[in-house]
Amino acid sequence: MTSATVAPDAGASAAPLSPVEGSVIGRAVHVKVPATSANLGPGFDTLGLALARYDELDVEATDAATHDIQVHGVGEGEVPLDESHLVVRAIAHTFAHAGIPLPSLRLVARNSIPHGRGLGSSGAAIVAGVVAAKGLLEGIVEFGPDELLELATQLEEHPDNVAPALFGGLTIAWVTPEGPRHKKLIVHRGVSPLVLVPEHEMSTALARSLQPESVPHEDAVFNVSRSALLIAALIQSPELLLQATEDKLHQHYRAQAMPETDRLIGVLRAAGHPAVVSGAGPSILVLANDPSTRADAVRLVEEAADTAWQALPLAVDFKGATVVPAD
Repeated sequence: MTSATVAPDAGASAAPLSPVEGSVIGRAVHVKVPATSANLGPGFDTLGLALARYDELDVEATDAATHDIQVHGVGEGEVPLDESHLVVRAIAHTFAHAGIPLPSLRLVARNSIPHGRGLGSSGAAIVAGVVAAKGLLEGIVEFGPDELLELATQLEEHPDNVAPALFGGLTIAWVTPEGPRHKKLIVHRGVSPLVLVPEHEMSTALARSLQPESVPHEDAVFNVSRSALLIAALIQSPELLLQATEDKLHQHYRAQAMPETDRLIGVLRAAGHPAVVSGAGPSILVLANDPSTRADAVRLVEEAADTAWQALPLAVDFKGATVVPAD
Protein backbone atom coordinates (compact mmCIF):
# COMPACT_ATOMS: atom_id res chain seq x y z
CA MET A 1 0.00 0.00 0.00
CA THR A 2 1.13 3.54 -0.74
CA SER A 3 -0.33 6.41 1.24
CA ALA A 4 0.35 10.00 2.18
CA THR A 5 -1.30 12.99 3.78
CA VAL A 6 -1.02 16.47 2.34
CA ALA A 7 -2.71 19.78 3.03
CA PRO A 8 -5.23 20.55 0.28
CA ASP A 9 -4.34 24.23 0.30
CA ALA A 10 -1.68 25.66 2.56
CA GLY A 11 -3.46 28.98 2.88
CA ALA A 12 -7.01 27.68 3.28
CA SER A 13 -6.76 25.08 6.03
CA ALA A 14 -7.42 27.57 8.83
CA ALA A 15 -10.44 29.19 7.18
CA PRO A 16 -13.89 28.30 8.58
CA LEU A 17 -16.05 26.02 6.46
CA SER A 18 -18.87 27.56 4.48
CA PRO A 19 -22.37 26.14 5.21
CA VAL A 20 -22.41 24.25 1.90
CA GLU A 21 -18.85 23.01 2.30
CA GLY A 22 -19.64 21.92 5.83
CA SER A 23 -22.69 19.94 4.67
CA VAL A 24 -20.40 17.84 2.47
CA ILE A 25 -18.19 16.79 5.38
CA GLY A 26 -18.71 13.16 6.32
CA ARG A 27 -20.13 12.15 2.95
CA ALA A 28 -18.43 9.14 1.39
CA VAL A 29 -18.88 7.46 -1.98
CA HIS A 30 -17.68 4.34 -3.76
CA VAL A 31 -16.76 4.78 -7.43
CA LYS A 32 -16.13 2.14 -10.08
CA VAL A 33 -14.78 3.11 -13.52
CA PRO A 34 -14.07 0.85 -16.52
CA ALA A 35 -11.03 0.71 -18.74
CA THR A 36 -11.50 1.94 -22.29
CA SER A 37 -10.01 1.44 -25.71
CA ALA A 38 -10.14 4.42 -28.04
CA ASN A 39 -9.89 4.75 -31.83
CA LEU A 40 -10.72 1.06 -32.54
CA GLY A 41 -8.69 1.32 -35.71
CA PRO A 42 -10.26 3.92 -38.04
CA GLY A 43 -12.25 5.96 -35.48
CA PHE A 44 -9.40 8.27 -34.47
CA ASP A 45 -10.35 10.61 -31.58
CA THR A 46 -14.00 9.66 -32.09
CA LEU A 47 -14.80 6.06 -31.16
CA GLY A 48 -14.29 4.41 -27.79
CA LEU A 49 -15.27 1.16 -26.13
CA ALA A 50 -15.70 0.49 -22.39
CA LEU A 51 -14.11 -2.73 -21.15
CA ALA A 52 -14.82 -4.76 -18.03
CA ARG A 53 -11.63 -4.04 -16.11
CA TYR A 54 -11.98 -1.51 -13.34
CA ASP A 55 -10.45 0.98 -10.98
CA GLU A 56 -12.42 1.27 -7.74
CA LEU A 57 -12.17 4.13 -5.26
CA ASP A 58 -13.58 5.14 -1.90
CA VAL A 59 -13.69 8.91 -1.40
CA GLU A 60 -14.72 10.71 1.79
CA ALA A 61 -14.95 14.45 2.47
CA THR A 62 -13.40 15.20 5.87
CA ASP A 63 -12.68 18.17 8.10
CA ALA A 64 -9.06 17.07 8.59
CA ALA A 65 -6.23 19.48 7.90
CA THR A 66 -4.82 17.26 5.17
CA HIS A 67 -5.74 14.95 2.34
CA ASP A 68 -5.19 11.25 3.07
CA ILE A 69 -4.41 9.39 -0.17
CA GLN A 70 -3.81 5.66 -0.50
CA VAL A 71 -3.12 3.70 -3.67
CA HIS A 72 -3.27 -0.08 -4.02
CA GLY A 73 -2.51 -2.13 -7.11
CA VAL A 74 -1.50 -0.48 -10.37
CA GLY A 75 0.39 2.76 -9.74
CA GLU A 76 1.24 1.90 -6.15
CA GLY A 77 4.51 3.59 -5.30
CA GLU A 78 4.50 5.48 -8.61
CA VAL A 79 1.63 7.98 -8.76
CA PRO A 80 1.75 11.20 -6.69
CA LEU A 81 0.03 11.21 -3.32
CA ASP A 82 -0.75 14.90 -3.10
CA GLU A 83 -3.13 17.37 -4.70
CA SER A 84 -1.55 16.61 -8.09
CA HIS A 85 -3.03 13.08 -8.01
CA LEU A 86 -5.25 13.00 -11.09
CA VAL A 87 -8.37 11.86 -9.23
CA VAL A 88 -7.95 14.66 -6.67
CA ARG A 89 -7.40 17.17 -9.47
CA ALA A 90 -10.62 16.03 -11.16
CA ILE A 91 -12.57 16.29 -7.89
CA ALA A 92 -11.14 19.77 -7.29
CA HIS A 93 -11.99 20.80 -10.86
CA THR A 94 -15.60 19.70 -10.42
CA PHE A 95 -15.98 21.38 -7.04
CA ALA A 96 -14.52 24.59 -8.51
CA HIS A 97 -16.99 24.38 -11.39
CA ALA A 98 -19.78 24.15 -8.82
CA GLY A 99 -18.37 27.11 -6.90
CA ILE A 100 -17.83 25.07 -3.73
CA PRO A 101 -14.50 24.98 -1.83
CA LEU A 102 -12.78 21.62 -1.84
CA PRO A 103 -12.77 19.90 1.56
CA SER A 104 -9.99 17.57 2.66
CA LEU A 105 -10.36 14.14 1.12
CA ARG A 106 -9.71 10.61 2.23
CA LEU A 107 -9.08 8.69 -0.97
CA VAL A 108 -8.44 4.96 -1.22
CA ALA A 109 -7.81 3.78 -4.79
CA ARG A 110 -7.68 0.14 -5.87
CA ASN A 111 -6.44 0.18 -9.43
CA SER A 112 -6.38 -2.62 -11.99
CA ILE A 113 -6.27 -0.62 -15.26
CA PRO A 114 -2.70 -0.74 -16.62
CA HIS A 115 -0.97 2.64 -16.85
CA GLY A 116 0.59 3.89 -20.07
CA ARG A 117 -0.70 0.97 -22.13
CA GLY A 118 -3.53 2.50 -24.17
CA LEU A 119 -6.38 1.40 -21.92
CA GLY A 120 -7.58 4.81 -20.80
CA SER A 121 -6.04 4.89 -17.31
CA SER A 122 -5.81 8.69 -17.21
CA GLY A 123 -9.35 9.03 -18.58
CA ALA A 124 -10.57 6.59 -15.95
CA ALA A 125 -8.88 8.60 -13.18
CA ILE A 126 -10.45 11.82 -14.44
CA VAL A 127 -13.88 10.23 -14.74
CA ALA A 128 -13.49 8.73 -11.26
CA GLY A 129 -12.84 12.19 -9.84
CA VAL A 130 -15.69 13.88 -11.69
CA VAL A 131 -18.14 11.13 -10.71
CA ALA A 132 -16.89 11.10 -7.10
CA ALA A 133 -17.49 14.85 -6.89
CA LYS A 134 -20.97 14.35 -8.35
CA GLY A 135 -21.72 11.82 -5.63
CA LEU A 136 -20.33 13.98 -2.84
CA LEU A 137 -22.39 16.94 -4.03
CA GLU A 138 -25.63 15.04 -4.61
CA GLY A 139 -28.60 17.11 -3.46
CA ILE A 140 -26.46 20.25 -3.42
CA VAL A 141 -25.46 20.52 -7.09
CA GLU A 142 -26.82 18.40 -9.92
CA PHE A 143 -24.78 17.50 -13.02
CA GLY A 144 -26.24 16.40 -16.35
CA PRO A 145 -24.51 13.95 -18.73
CA ASP A 146 -23.24 16.67 -21.07
CA GLU A 147 -21.86 18.62 -18.14
CA LEU A 148 -20.01 15.58 -16.79
CA LEU A 149 -18.56 14.90 -20.23
CA GLU A 150 -17.43 18.49 -20.60
CA LEU A 151 -15.77 18.55 -17.18
CA ALA A 152 -13.91 15.34 -17.93
CA THR A 153 -12.93 16.47 -21.43
CA GLN A 154 -11.54 19.75 -20.08
CA LEU A 155 -8.94 17.70 -18.23
CA GLU A 156 -8.41 14.89 -20.77
CA GLU A 157 -8.60 17.20 -23.84
CA HIS A 158 -10.19 14.52 -26.02
CA PRO A 159 -13.60 12.93 -25.31
CA ASP A 160 -12.99 9.54 -26.94
CA ASN A 161 -11.74 7.86 -23.73
CA VAL A 162 -13.78 9.69 -21.12
CA ALA A 163 -17.10 9.19 -22.94
CA PRO A 164 -17.09 5.37 -22.76
CA ALA A 165 -15.64 5.50 -19.23
CA LEU A 166 -18.57 7.70 -18.19
CA PHE A 167 -21.39 6.02 -20.08
CA GLY A 168 -20.23 2.50 -21.01
CA GLY A 169 -20.69 0.57 -24.22
CA LEU A 170 -19.55 1.87 -27.59
CA THR A 171 -19.51 5.65 -27.79
CA ILE A 172 -19.22 8.11 -30.63
CA ALA A 173 -17.86 11.40 -29.33
CA TRP A 174 -17.68 14.76 -31.09
CA VAL A 175 -17.16 18.39 -30.19
CA THR A 176 -19.61 21.24 -30.83
CA PRO A 177 -19.37 24.97 -30.07
CA GLU A 178 -21.45 24.18 -26.99
CA GLY A 179 -19.04 21.47 -25.83
CA PRO A 180 -18.41 17.75 -26.33
CA ARG A 181 -21.31 15.40 -27.05
CA HIS A 182 -21.68 11.64 -27.26
CA LYS A 183 -23.91 8.86 -28.50
CA LYS A 184 -23.90 5.51 -26.72
CA LEU A 185 -24.53 2.34 -28.70
CA ILE A 186 -25.02 -1.24 -27.55
CA VAL A 187 -22.42 -3.64 -28.91
CA HIS A 188 -23.52 -6.88 -30.58
CA ARG A 189 -23.30 -9.77 -28.14
CA GLY A 190 -21.06 -11.65 -30.58
CA VAL A 191 -18.23 -9.14 -30.19
CA SER A 192 -15.60 -10.57 -27.83
CA PRO A 193 -12.76 -8.15 -27.02
CA LEU A 194 -9.27 -9.39 -26.24
CA VAL A 195 -6.59 -7.00 -25.01
CA LEU A 196 -2.92 -7.96 -25.28
CA VAL A 197 -0.80 -5.89 -22.91
CA PRO A 198 3.01 -5.66 -23.15
CA GLU A 199 5.37 -4.96 -20.27
CA HIS A 200 6.50 -1.62 -21.68
CA GLU A 201 4.58 1.66 -21.63
CA MET A 202 3.87 4.23 -24.33
CA SER A 203 3.53 7.97 -23.91
CA THR A 204 0.32 9.34 -25.39
CA ALA A 205 2.10 12.63 -26.01
CA LEU A 206 4.85 10.84 -27.95
CA ALA A 207 2.29 8.90 -29.98
CA ARG A 208 0.46 12.09 -30.89
CA SER A 209 3.71 13.83 -31.85
CA LEU A 210 4.19 11.29 -34.63
CA GLN A 211 0.94 12.28 -36.33
CA PRO A 212 1.28 14.48 -39.43
CA GLU A 213 -0.58 17.79 -39.59
CA SER A 214 -2.44 16.62 -42.71
CA VAL A 215 -3.11 13.34 -44.49
CA PRO A 216 -3.81 12.49 -48.14
CA HIS A 217 -7.39 12.99 -49.25
CA GLU A 218 -7.73 9.35 -50.27
CA ASP A 219 -6.64 8.22 -46.79
CA ALA A 220 -9.22 10.47 -45.17
CA VAL A 221 -11.95 9.03 -47.41
CA PHE A 222 -10.73 5.52 -46.65
CA ASN A 223 -11.07 6.10 -42.91
CA VAL A 224 -14.49 7.70 -43.23
CA SER A 225 -15.74 4.58 -44.99
CA ARG A 226 -14.15 2.22 -42.47
CA SER A 227 -15.44 4.19 -39.48
CA ALA A 228 -18.98 4.00 -40.82
CA LEU A 229 -18.55 0.29 -41.51
CA LEU A 230 -17.12 -0.25 -38.02
CA ILE A 231 -20.27 1.08 -36.36
CA ALA A 232 -22.35 -1.37 -38.39
CA ALA A 233 -19.96 -4.23 -37.60
CA LEU A 234 -19.93 -3.56 -33.85
CA ILE A 235 -23.67 -3.23 -33.38
CA GLN A 236 -25.06 -5.49 -36.10
CA SER A 237 -22.59 -7.42 -38.27
CA PRO A 238 -19.47 -8.65 -36.38
CA GLU A 239 -18.43 -10.73 -39.39
CA LEU A 240 -17.32 -7.45 -41.03
CA LEU A 241 -14.91 -6.48 -38.24
CA LEU A 242 -11.70 -7.38 -40.08
CA GLN A 243 -12.42 -5.01 -42.96
CA ALA A 244 -14.04 -2.45 -40.68
CA THR A 245 -10.92 -2.08 -38.50
CA GLU A 246 -8.61 -1.07 -41.36
CA ASP A 247 -6.93 2.30 -40.81
CA LYS A 248 -4.70 4.71 -42.72
CA LEU A 249 -4.97 7.73 -40.41
CA HIS A 250 -2.79 7.09 -37.36
CA GLN A 251 -1.48 3.57 -36.75
CA HIS A 252 1.05 3.55 -39.59
CA TYR A 253 2.57 6.83 -38.43
CA ARG A 254 2.96 5.60 -34.85
CA ALA A 255 4.39 2.21 -35.78
CA GLN A 256 8.00 3.37 -35.46
CA ALA A 257 7.48 4.03 -31.75
CA MET A 258 6.08 0.53 -31.08
CA PRO A 259 7.53 -1.84 -33.67
CA GLU A 260 6.55 -5.07 -31.89
CA THR A 261 2.96 -3.89 -31.54
CA ASP A 262 2.89 -3.12 -35.26
CA ARG A 263 4.44 -6.46 -36.18
CA LEU A 264 2.08 -8.49 -34.01
CA ILE A 265 -0.94 -6.67 -35.39
CA GLY A 266 0.26 -7.69 -38.84
CA VAL A 267 0.55 -11.31 -37.74
CA LEU A 268 -2.91 -11.29 -36.20
CA ARG A 269 -4.62 -9.58 -39.12
CA ALA A 270 -2.94 -11.92 -41.63
CA ALA A 271 -4.58 -14.76 -39.70
CA GLY A 272 -7.99 -13.09 -39.89
CA HIS A 273 -8.14 -11.46 -36.45
CA PRO A 274 -9.45 -7.83 -36.31
CA ALA A 275 -6.48 -6.43 -34.39
CA VAL A 276 -5.78 -2.72 -33.83
CA VAL A 277 -3.70 -0.52 -31.58
CA SER A 278 -5.60 0.12 -28.35
CA GLY A 279 -5.73 3.87 -27.86
CA ALA A 280 -2.25 5.34 -28.14
CA GLY A 281 -0.75 1.88 -27.58
CA PRO A 282 1.27 -0.15 -27.10
CA SER A 283 -1.49 -2.64 -26.18
CA ILE A 284 -3.35 -4.48 -28.92
CA LEU A 285 -7.13 -4.78 -29.07
CA VAL A 286 -8.59 -7.76 -30.91
CA LEU A 287 -12.30 -7.38 -31.67
CA ALA A 288 -13.08 -11.05 -32.10
CA ASN A 289 -16.48 -12.02 -33.48
CA ASP A 290 -16.51 -15.30 -31.53
CA PRO A 291 -15.15 -16.01 -28.03
CA SER A 292 -13.52 -19.21 -29.29
CA THR A 293 -11.20 -17.31 -31.64
CA ARG A 294 -9.57 -15.39 -28.80
CA ALA A 295 -7.55 -18.45 -27.75
CA ASP A 296 -6.11 -18.70 -31.28
CA ALA A 297 -5.12 -15.02 -31.17
CA VAL A 298 -3.37 -15.53 -27.83
CA ARG A 299 -1.48 -18.53 -29.21
CA LEU A 300 -0.32 -16.56 -32.25
CA VAL A 301 1.06 -13.77 -30.07
CA GLU A 302 2.78 -16.20 -27.71
CA GLU A 303 4.52 -17.81 -30.70
CA ALA A 304 5.45 -14.57 -32.49
CA ALA A 305 6.25 -12.13 -29.68
CA ASP A 306 9.80 -11.29 -28.63
CA THR A 307 8.69 -10.07 -25.20
CA ALA A 308 6.04 -11.04 -22.66
CA TRP A 309 2.43 -10.01 -23.35
CA GLN A 310 -0.47 -10.39 -20.93
CA ALA A 311 -3.72 -11.62 -22.47
CA LEU A 312 -6.91 -10.09 -21.06
CA PRO A 313 -10.14 -11.55 -22.49
CA LEU A 314 -12.62 -8.88 -21.46
CA ALA A 315 -16.33 -8.28 -21.80
CA VAL A 316 -17.77 -4.99 -22.99
CA ASP A 317 -18.83 -2.85 -20.03
CA PHE A 318 -22.34 -1.50 -20.59
CA LYS A 319 -22.78 0.59 -17.42
CA GLY A 320 -19.87 3.00 -17.44
CA ALA A 321 -18.82 4.76 -14.26
CA THR A 322 -20.97 4.18 -11.19
CA VAL A 323 -21.10 6.02 -7.86
CA VAL A 324 -22.94 4.88 -4.74
CA PRO A 325 -22.82 5.91 -1.08
CA ALA A 326 -19.96 4.10 0.64
CA ASP A 327 -20.82 1.48 3.26
